[in-house]
Amino acid sequence: MTHHTDHVLDSRAFRRALGNFATGVTVVTAATQDGTRVGVTANSFNSVSLDPPLVLWSIDKRSGSYPVFEQANHFAINVLAADQVDLSNRFARPSEDKFAGIEVDMGAGNAPLLVDCAARFQCEKYQQIDGGDHWILIGKVVAFDDLGRAPLVYHQGAYSMVLPYPQVSEHLPENRLVSARQNRLSHNVYYLLTQALRSYQASYQPKQLSTGLRVSEARMLLVLDSDASLDMAGLLAEVAMPAREIEAAQEALSRKGWVSSTENGYRLTASGERQADVLRDIAAKQQEQVLAAFPADEVEILKKLLRGIITSPH
Repeated sequence: MTHHTDHVLDSRAFRRALGNFATGVTVVTAATQDGTRVGVTANSFNSVSLDPPLVLWSIDKRSGSYPVFEQANHFAINVLAADQVDLSNRFARPSEDKFAGIEVDMGAGNAPLLVDCAARFQCEKYQQIDGGDHWILIGKVVAFDDLGRAPLVYHQGAYSMVLPYPQVSEHLPENRLVSARQNRLSHNVYYLLTQALRSYQASYQPKQLSTGLRVSEARMLLVLDSDASLDMAGLLAEVAMPAREIEAAQEALSRKGWVSSTENGYRLTASGERQADVLRDIAAKQQEQVLAAFPADEVEILKKLLRGIITSPH
């Protein structure tokens, strides 16, 4: 254990110690009346008050973007999703136009709102406080979006993803297991299939969602291929979701450059194939973990039975 108690702290060691506190990652944006836009990556975002609804973040006093934040009456906090590392890196580096080629919505005070985030908060400037080498900016939230995506996380100088903490025990008490075996439902195929799916998804779906993708987007990436296209009818059959969900997923994935539209339907781009490989790897590891306790021949029988149920006439 290393102790630092000097009157003059080692700034690098101090920064490393602070890095043990995992945070989300945001891009804070603002605009002046003449249309000048700025955006900076920040992990200093935090809540202050529910009534009134206040949030804060801090900006280096030497930042070239500060004059715009000083002039602007509003700013927006864009909480990045797990798949938006590129946006975090883009807005963390100096650039003439960080918004070039990026789709944005307009928020209060014309502050740019990034799309496909985990959440967005539109804020009216409420208070500015001197915080050493930073200005602490407090904003009153006037509107917000909860977009339901897993957030990007920053921990010890590296990007991370969120996974739910595992339960101490996922198993039913023994007396309830015995009761379930004696129950007539324990011989009902439909009941067994739905219970098995529920158990499988309990640990699989959080891992899939930790990529920052919605369920519909992940399913679309997994069923599409870079060498063949699927039209809407094919997607409806494979993804098993309403058309409106598929259309929303297609729009989001197209914005990211992962899905392209052809005369024959939709297909994966090269970058989409790489993202699909990430999802396939998650699925493969989950399958290996769940089925590790069963002999290989029983696993093949299970797959054969499931394929037979899927293709059998009803």
